[in-house]
Amino acid sequence: MSKFQSILYLLIFFIILIFLAFIPFQKAIVFQPNHSNAKFAYIPVKNETHFEIKYTHSIHLSDVVESYIITHDERIQQYELMYEDFAIGMPSNAEKGETFEQINGAYYIKNMKRDFPFFHLRIGQVRANHTVIFKNKEYLLSRSIKPGTSVKVEIRKLNFFKQWKGVNILEPL
Repeated sequence: MSKFQSILYLLIFFIILIFLAFIPFQKAIVFQPNHSNAKFAYIPVKNETHFEIKYTHSIHLSDVVESYIITHDERIQQYELMYEDFAIGMPSNAEKGETFEQINGAYYIKNMKRDFPFFHLRIGQVRANHTVIFKNKEYLLSRSIKPGTSVKVEIRKLNFFKQWKGVNILEPL
C-alpha cells in the first residue's frame, strides 16, 4: 500500500468518525435552562422508562413526589402524585379516570395519564431541594443546575458532542 493510499484511508476514517459523532444516539432526560446560555444537564436512559421529581412544598414544607414514565414516542407521562398536606397548591381530589388514596398519612393520585412533550420547572433557591429519583437513587438538581434557574424538561436524543457539552447528572462533579 502506498503512502498516498494510507493517508487517504486515514482521512476517510476520520471523516466517518466525525460524521458519526454528530448522529444523535443517546436518549436522555434533558434539563435545558430557559433564557440562559448555561449548560444543560441530562440523565442518559437506555431501557429505563421511570423517573420521579421530589421537592419540598414551599408552604407546607413537606415532600411532594411526581412520578413519570417515558412513553414509546418519547413523551413524558405523569402517572402518579404523592403529597403529605392538603392545603394551598395541592389537589383535593383526582380527575376523571384517576384514583385518590390515602396511605400511611400521605395522599396519592394514581392512574394519571397526563402526557407532555415537555414541562417547565424552576429549580428552588431556598428550600425546595428539587431532586430527580432515577434507578432508586436521588440526584439533587441544584448540584448540576444553578438554583433559581427555569428549565425545560424533555426527552431528547443526544449526539456525542452534545453529551460532552452538557452535564451528566449521574456522574460525580
